[in-house]
Amino acid sequence: MPMTNISEAKAQLSALIERVLAGEEIIIAKAGKPVARLTKFDRPGRYRRPGALKGAIRIAEDFDELPEDLQAAFGMGEQ
Repeated sequence: MPMTNISEAKAQLSALIERVLAGEEIIIAKAGKPVARLTKFDRPGRYRRPGALKGAIRIAEDFDELPEDLQAAFGMGEQ
């Protein structure tokens, strides 16, 4: 795996991305020590389908009500 320092990576980012798209992995180093790896981003095989969980999730009627012990802890209850 080729290694490049941060300043070279900044100056040649477009070229490095082209190399990554061609299948190469690039290691970016700081002071000679590897700190990051530049790799091709692969999208997940499945795409999200909006509404896929419709009807499968229920929100309780008291969802927005804070229990008394937490109200007291935050100084919000009756005083």
